[in-house]
Amino acid sequence: MVNTPAARKSAASLLMVPALASSAVVAASASSATARPPGSPSPDVRFVPGAASAGDAYFPAAGNGGYDAGHYHVRLNYRPNGRRIAATTTMWATATQHLSSFNLDFVGNQVRNVTVNDLPASWRRAGQELTIIPKGGLRKGSRFRVAVTYDGSPNGRRSGWIRTRDGAVTLSQPQGSATWFPLNDHPSDKATHAYTITVPRGLTVVANGEPVRARQQVRRGPSGREGARAPGTTTFRWRSQRPMAGYLAMIAIGRFKTRDGHSPGGIRTFTAVDPSVERNIAWFQRETGRVTDWGVRTFGRYPFDSSGGVIDDVPVLYALETQNRPVYPGRAGLRLTDTRLIVHEIAHQWFGDAVSVRRWQDIWLNEGFATYAEWLWAEQHGGPTAAQEFAKAYARPGNDAEWRQATGRPGRKGMFKYFPTYTRGAMTLHAVRVAAGDRAFFDILRTWAPSRTHGHASTADFVRHAERISGRPLWPVVHDWLYKRGKPARPAQPKGMARTGPN
Repeated sequence: MVNTPAARKSAASLLMVPALASSAVVAASASSATARPPGSPSPDVRFVPGAASAGDAYFPAAGNGGYDAGHYHVRLNYRPNGRRIAATTTMWATATQHLSSFNLDFVGNQVRNVTVNDLPASWRRAGQELTIIPKGGLRKGSRFRVAVTYDGSPNGRRSGWIRTRDGAVTLSQPQGSATWFPLNDHPSDKATHAYTITVPRGLTVVANGEPVRARQQVRRGPSGREGARAPGTTTFRWRSQRPMAGYLAMIAIGRFKTRDGHSPGGIRTFTAVDPSVERNIAWFQRETGRVTDWGVRTFGRYPFDSSGGVIDDVPVLYALETQNRPVYPGRAGLRLTDTRLIVHEIAHQWFGDAVSVRRWQDIWLNEGFATYAEWLWAEQHGGPTAAQEFAKAYARPGNDAEWRQATGRPGRKGMFKYFPTYTRGAMTLHAVRVAAGDRAFFDILRTWAPSRTHGHASTADFVRHAERISGRPLWPVVHDWLYKRGKPARPAQPKGMARTGPN
């Protein structure tokens, strides 16, 4: 994610201020229960509620336990009058314990019906928790299907379902997806996604994954003729076969110009631009493809089936790396002429999307890597070197309060502060580069995401990977830059190491 305040001309200097989801963080409590599926011959099996949290210290109500989500299908009708939605979200999952009940994260909207394996289920709501009690219990290892039917007029304002002048777009880091569909909302539980979105004819839907052929539906009167007051609808289908963290799920509804083609390297690239923001879609399509190909050369194989992006009139001051199709705001004076902004969000496809954080405390693994990608792009395209970017940031006085926030322990309120998380995160990587040498460092980058694609990682995982590739002890360097409060010592190249390139 990167913010785009009008006062900033370079994506490298954009201050990050994403809104946290506005949902309450009140976990539902479900008492332990002993239940048995009808006809079960094993009365000694004890069924208990799944946890109402994934255990993340920064978002203690986020996510849930007791099951592993495998796939979501969101079937949603959008009605401009009242900006209402009517939807059914189906989740396929596997029980990881004997479940008497389980939770989904969901806020707002009105739940109308819940079924588990096509049988009616009981449910209750408290805060952001939707607790579902199936008939009987769900055995450990069993696959099950839960369908939730609901409707409402969601409005996440700055996170989640965000209204635009001609529709809506979803930007959900870190918890906003629960404003528009029920899910296990923590990046530690990834799943594939599919969308079937019906909108009035004339509107377009863009989403994650790849498009499936749209189908127009015309409402007709009793005589068989098209009703004058019923202009008909179009149903758009998008499907992603690559696992995704829930906060990266995205649909954009509006009037878009679209381009569907391929990068010079052959990667499918799908872009969309709201005409009201007056952006050049040909340039946007071309630069997105060019940056994606550069990412392959720098970071390893592209982890998804297509690349792309959406420029919408969404009224926020940040861009977001929604999986394989980032969203950029077209308002607030954004001048999308700085390719580094695209570099930042496309780099996230490797760092944050393909490899997600296991806990939000390690957000620097997303933002520090994407910021350092900007430095590398500039270094390789006639701009300042990464060493010069580092020196500029390091010139900040040692008594500056920004040095006092530990990058590896930012706290919930400090997760998206620009200098401590983004800049110092990038500086950490540059310190690793100096200590490891260029050859080893770029091997570390090219092998990090491909070796963990569609999985999760922690800071410790990265350090182990970097030390294995480089053959050098890098933990002391990383520890100083991530966990010590105050200005670290400037990194020095180990004695006897031959310089292999600019650092």
